[in-house]
Amino acid sequence: MKNKAAILILIIVSISLISCGGDTLPKPKSQLSLSYPEPSYKATASDCDYNFDLNKLGIVRYKNDCSAVIDYPTINGSIFLTYRRANENINALLNDAQKLTYEHVRKADNIIEEKYVNETQNAYGMFYDIKGDAASQSQFYITDSTNHFLTGSIYFNARPNYDSIYPAAIYLKNDIRHLMESIEWRK
Repeated sequence: MKNKAAILILIIVSISLISCGGDTLPKPKSQLSLSYPEPSYKATASDCDYNFDLNKLGIVRYKNDCSAVIDYPTINGSIFLTYRRANENINALLNDAQKLTYEHVRKADNIIEEKYVNETQNAYGMFYDIKGDAASQSQFYITDSTNHFLTGSIYFNARPNYDSIYPAAIYLKNDIRHLMESIEWRK
């Protein structure tokens, strides 16, 4: 009986020693595999003083003051647009837009500014690419510098976790850029 117990212990110890050998390899870095269809745009038509091309995944809802929300149900996010008439208050509007963006500094790892100028469309602005776990991953403003001022920002219906929402944030950032490039002002 002692021999059987000793053999059993020897087998268990041998298996333990053999199975613990080898180097531990780290898992490769990866990202959540989310894929979205190629964007397809159509021109919006509203009673507001601006129009733009809208991705067919988005659903735009205008408010009485011509501000709007573009909902993306399949992405679980939205682009919020705020429209203001620019009279002689352009400096105040610019300061407010920049202040709103830089309120994310506490949570953001980095904020990258990209100027936008399209003289043929009479559109000038700034696109802010916000890196990190901030509430908004992108913000922008665009203006004709005399009559119209539009700001926008991306928000997701989830707690900010930049790694998890990165593919969706990139998709919506491209939609914002297209919106800025396709803006048309009405006089």
